[in-house]
Amino acid sequence: MIPSPGSAPPPVLRLEKVVKEYDGSPPLRILHGIDLTVRPGELVAVVGPSGSGKSTLLALLGTLDRPTSGALSLQGHDVGALAERQVSALRAHRIGFVFQQFFLLPGLTCVENVATGLLYTGHSVRRRGIRAREVLRQVGLGHRLGHRPDQLSGGEKQRVAIARALAGRPALLLADEPTGALDTVSGTAVVDLLRGLNADGTTVVVITHDRELAASFPRRIGLQDGRIAFDDTTETPVRTPV
Repeated sequence: MIPSPGSAPPPVLRLEKVVKEYDGSPPLRILHGIDLTVRPGELVAVVGPSGSGKSTLLALLGTLDRPTSGALSLQGHDVGALAERQVSALRAHRIGFVFQQFFLLPGLTCVENVATGLLYTGHSVRRRGIRAREVLRQVGLGHRLGHRPDQLSGGEKQRVAIARALAGRPALLLADEPTGALDTVSGTAVVDLLRGLNADGTTVVVITHDRELAASFPRRIGLQDGRIAFDDTTETPVRTPV
C-alpha cells in the first residue's frame, strides 16, 4: 500500500487483536489479543519478565512467525495476505535484527560479516562490500573493517551486528536484549548508538527484561502473561545507565 500524496505514512507496525497459540491439547495460548501500533521514527522498549510473551511477540513483529488470529501489517502490507516468499522479501528489505548473541561468522572479517546481511537483496558482491564499509563507519568501526570477531571486544561485536542489521536500510530495527551479553560500559555505548540511529530516523523496537533500560526510552510497553499491561509515553525520557 502506497500512501497518497500529502497523507501520513502508514504505521511501521500495526497489530490488531493478535492471538498466538501453539498446538496442544488444549492449545497453548501465548499472546491474548494484542493491539499495538508503532509509527515511523519511534523508539520503543518492550519489557516484561520471562514467560510474558516477549520472544513470541518479537517473532511476530519480525514476520518470523504468523498470528493464529488477528491482523498484522508492516508498513501497510497485510502480512497475513502474503505468500511466504513475499513475506521473506518484505522482511529482507524492511527489517533489521539485532540479537543478544551476535551470530557473527568467526572466519569472516567485519566487512564480510556485515555484507552477509545483504545476501538476499539482489546487490552485487562489490556493492555489498561498499555498503558494509559505509555502515561500519556509521557505527564507529571504520578502524576495524578487516578484523575478525575474535579480534573484537563484546561491544564491538554488537556494533558489527547492528551494522549488519542496518546494511539494507531497514524501516524497522528489532533488537532482542542487545545489551544482555555486554558489560555496563559497552551496553551503555550500544544503547547510545541505538538512540543515535533513531535520531537519524530509524524506527527502533528493543525487547528487554531490564526495566531500568526500558524506563530510559520515550515509549515503554509492558507485557505480562501475554497481554499488554501498560503502554506509556513521555516526551523527554530520563536517561538511566544500562
